Amino acid sequence: MPAFTFEKISPPVRRAPAATPPKKPRGLISQMIDRFAERRARRTLQDQPAIGRDEKPAG
Repeated sequence: MPAFTFEKISPPVRRAPAATPPKKPRGLISQMIDRFAERRARRTLQDQPAIGRDEKPAG
């Protein structure tokens, strides 16, 4: 017979749901940064050569 036992302690019960703050509109600076990042990503994809397109098979 064991000399002691463990009791399961349940976590505290949440009484009220967490209030979510209202979404604020994005600022002008954030929108500008997003546009620059998107254009830069497009440009880097266009500048990269396609892998395997210009290579000739060995043989």
